[in-house]
Amino acid sequence: MNTAELLVKCLENEGVKYIFGLPGEENLQVLEALRNSPIEFITTRHEQGAAFMADVYGRLTGKAGVCLSTLGPGATNLMTGVADANLDGAPLVAITGQVGTDRMHIESHQYLDLVAMFAPVTKWNKQIVRPSIVPEVVRKAFKQAQQEKPGAVHIDLPENIAAMPADGEALTINTKETQYASYASLNDAATAISRATNPILLVGNGAIRDNSSDALTEFATRLNIPVVNTFMGKGVIPYTHPLSLWTIGLQQRDYISCGFDNTDLVICVGYDLVEYSPKKWNPEGKIPIIHINTTGAEIDSSYIPQVEVIGNMTDALNEILRRSDRSHKEPPHAIALREDIRADYEQYANDTEFPIKPQKLIYDLRQVMGPDDIAISDVGAHKMWMARHYHCERPNTCLISNGFAAMGIAIPGAVAAKLVYPDRNIVAVTGDGGFMMNCQELETALRTKTPFVTIIFHDGGYGLIEWKQEAQHGRASFIKFTNPDFVKLAESMGLKGYRISTTEEFIPTLKEAMAQDVPAVIDCPIDYRENARFSQKSGDLSCPM
Repeated sequence: MNTAELLVKCLENEGVKYIFGLPGEENLQVLEALRNSPIEFITTRHEQGAAFMADVYGRLTGKAGVCLSTLGPGATNLMTGVADANLDGAPLVAITGQVGTDRMHIESHQYLDLVAMFAPVTKWNKQIVRPSIVPEVVRKAFKQAQQEKPGAVHIDLPENIAAMPADGEALTINTKETQYASYASLNDAATAISRATNPILLVGNGAIRDNSSDALTEFATRLNIPVVNTFMGKGVIPYTHPLSLWTIGLQQRDYISCGFDNTDLVICVGYDLVEYSPKKWNPEGKIPIIHINTTGAEIDSSYIPQVEVIGNMTDALNEILRRSDRSHKEPPHAIALREDIRADYEQYANDTEFPIKPQKLIYDLRQVMGPDDIAISDVGAHKMWMARHYHCERPNTCLISNGFAAMGIAIPGAVAAKLVYPDRNIVAVTGDGGFMMNCQELETALRTKTPFVTIIFHDGGYGLIEWKQEAQHGRASFIKFTNPDFVKLAESMGLKGYRISTTEEFIPTLKEAMAQDVPAVIDCPIDYRENARFSQKSGDLSCPM
């Protein structure tokens, strides 16, 4: 057995099902070891796609997704997806090939110090310098990647070390111990909640990772407290629940902002500052905050909790609920906002103007998608509309890159989602800019038999940047481009291609695309004049006292 074979045995021990990546000279030993492994190696068309697949696999399963590259340009291509996973709290293990240790002291072909390079975008990263340490390195990598807050780790394997004889066994995976909040913090939180007149629950992705959805819904319902979720917290409470005020996180004011204007307590559950800066909803740092999470609060002048409840969130919510009494309180003012929020959403239900408005497209998408189906949003102007208008019944049914906000995630992410949930409908929602960044992974989807639908918001430009330029400077520049014929491009790859020519066509086209046994692409002209209209409406928004 050589080092690469020992590495693969350790990966098998961690329960790895897939490795996403590209072959290269310096990872040949690992690839050879995988030939006799139950782990399926999925050859991608770009290392960035491989990292995004591992990223989304980690988000959906809670187990670290694994991606593999060679050294040099392969490793640099991997970095964007690795950084995305790290900032968005997705467990990921990246493995890179490397030149032999006998070449590192001199100028060598494709050599970069990858440990130094990956340090800023990982929780932990190490080079394997001798065969005997492989079991410890792999076990620590997965433990670091998967423990709160999850993120990315990196293992660098020099080619001469990979080929060396190795002895050893994979280490036992220790059972994770559940930590519970202190009685004092639970009592203090319950007292503050019982006294508050207009509390709001702000829920982030941590509550989804901790499987706290049911406890959160019960907590909110029993105490009659409205719930707002971040982009990455969608579905933590069903959007149809009467206390759900849907999503916050837009850079502009919205109806939900009014709830924060009038609140006297924000109860943050699984909230991470990277999801939506507290300076947006608590700019003066005066709103009292309760922090309920598995880890302590980050330091921020706008986020200084009066109580920190650290431990298992389901247990914490249940215990605080047991200690709280709001029976003597009137319903918080923010609950009244739901009527305006829903009316704004429903006004696009029968809109037939073309090009289709983003609100209408997303409204219709929601009508077709089942409660367990998964939408993966790329980054661009469409992401802001998906965040605002695509609502979820279940956790992890709308995935948005938000902490790192990396364009190009939707298509490779959809490949991973279909591998995890082959019986669900998966839809990648992307702009034409994001589509062209990783559309080559549609070939990977075809080859791996992971059919899903890609919806392209087609406007011929970088719409989000145009939106920002218009808002700041009153004009846009350097954002327009031309596109290929997306239908012909899809067909040339062996996929199904569709083009929307009327708004009424969208729903039947989407249903037909979902029924295909190959990936499908829907080219949909979009009316982004709605961006400026929303900005105007946001600027005119006044909140009832």
